[in-house]
Amino acid sequence: MSAQPLIELIGVTKTYGQGATALQALKGVDLTIEAGDFVAIMGPSGSGKSTAMNTLGCLDTPTTGQYIFNGVHVETLTRDQRALLRRHYLGFVFQGFNLLARTTAQENVELPLLYRGEPTKTRHAAAKKALASVGLAGWEHHTPAELSGGQQQRVAIARAIVTEPTVLLADEPTGNLDTHRSREIMELLWGLNVDHGITVLMVTHEADMAAYAKRIVHFVDGVVDSDTRNPNPAGLAQHATDKAAEVSDVA
Repeated sequence: MSAQPLIELIGVTKTYGQGATALQALKGVDLTIEAGDFVAIMGPSGSGKSTAMNTLGCLDTPTTGQYIFNGVHVETLTRDQRALLRRHYLGFVFQGFNLLARTTAQENVELPLLYRGEPTKTRHAAAKKALASVGLAGWEHHTPAELSGGQQQRVAIARAIVTEPTVLLADEPTGNLDTHRSREIMELLWGLNVDHGITVLMVTHEADMAAYAKRIVHFVDGVVDSDTRNPNPAGLAQHATDKAAEVSDVA
């Protein structure tokens, strides 16, 4: 018998408003995501991809249907219970970096742990480790104004993974970056997925960024129009090259 999927959406609908003004954003979505997958979610404006991402992130609830996360029926949870699920299992990265302007990179990364009530020493150590894992060792005391766009997004990713989430949800994570920085961020997400086992769900409208994913799901008119495996993710060759270089450096 196969293991239970990490995430299942079964017949999920989402309707905003009532009566003649009602808008059905999702019209019966079925989607299964295995632990350790890297899924790019694509689709035109109004296709339902953002609503699906909000549902997966427990930021919104289905009108009908089931959302099962690691065996738990999320649609039956209270607001507080969904908040706990987000806090302990999910990390979020957005197109806008959403960093606090007057605080350092370290302080920004520590925020989720502060909300958890973790002691100062634990917060400091975890934030430093998270920043190092995204290539920002030595940048802990710089404010966002002292960082490039790519570095700010790395801080945002460090903040998302400092709690060691099961799933990382990234909404247009390269939307504000140039091509070179976008590739850096995608290679970073690939490494978090492959080396750390974090399941990555990413909304993007850029085909060259979606090419890094192991799987590409297209939404059209509130339903999943296609769901295909990517046999040759863009991050695969670069990651292998980077790993070979690391081994060579050690040798």
